[in-house]
Amino acid sequence: MFKGSVVALVTPFDDDDNVDYAALGRLIDFHADQGSDGLVIAGTTGESATLTRDEHAELIRRAVELARGRLPVIAGTGSNSTAQTIDLSRAVGDAGVDGYLIVVPYYNKPTQEGLYRHFTAVADAVDKPVVLYNVPGRTVADLLPDTVGRLAEHERIVGIKEATGDMQRLADIRERVGDDFALLSGDDFTVLPFIRHGGHGVVTVSGNVAPRQMASLCRLAAEDRIEAADELDGSLQPLNTALFLESNPIPVKWALNAMGLIGPGIRLPLTPYSEEYHTDMRAALATAGIELKNKI
Repeated sequence: MFKGSVVALVTPFDDDDNVDYAALGRLIDFHADQGSDGLVIAGTTGESATLTRDEHAELIRRAVELARGRLPVIAGTGSNSTAQTIDLSRAVGDAGVDGYLIVVPYYNKPTQEGLYRHFTAVADAVDKPVVLYNVPGRTVADLLPDTVGRLAEHERIVGIKEATGDMQRLADIRERVGDDFALLSGDDFTVLPFIRHGGHGVVTVSGNVAPRQMASLCRLAAEDRIEAADELDGSLQPLNTALFLESNPIPVKWALNAMGLIGPGIRLPLTPYSEEYHTDMRAALATAGIELKNKI
């Protein structure tokens, strides 16, 4: 079962707007050294919507190679087309990934029955574990607990990234799934209460820049060491805020550039982090105990 701090990794780009695999290697080494519990490659934070199919598949393959078995790699292969999701998932099925993160189809607003059939078709077509990804703030469609319960009966659907930040939603899902179904938060602001209410971890944006801290927070919460968890969570909340002052992954890529881990590259229609927020980000990174190497 996937648990702990699973980092939704950014995709670094070079000055020519190509995937920067040297920087990707540095990022993966960083997370292996800092104790992250897994990586999601080519998710929302990885700018999957801007990748060509060939880039998408190659990015996942290279990430597995660079990880060298040091931490699990989950491939973000979801789209708003069932056929395309299956095609891409199968294309990387032999790459050594540990599972797939499949987002609720966006834009076309499927019904609950459509969502059930979509995820079932994908799970039927692959031979690795599937984690559902519910983020209605981006997809509009909302994967409801009853539908999650139906999907959890599939042998390859093993968990959900639930990004509503709603503890009642977590409780409603828990009532409908087994104890071995992975419950992962998709909301960095509420990681602590999510785990305290029975969740198993987080797919995190903040963990890109504070991997050791986020992994420690998950462990402390799981061990019910509340005082230490509260203190650590408090030091991360300003960072969580700064990382969402503009659309993800605009802020987190700026922070990683300031840390000297990647270059400034980001693909349109996303644009560089607005200068008006730089002071807030620097202060938040300092509060989280993160050192900056580049003056930008």
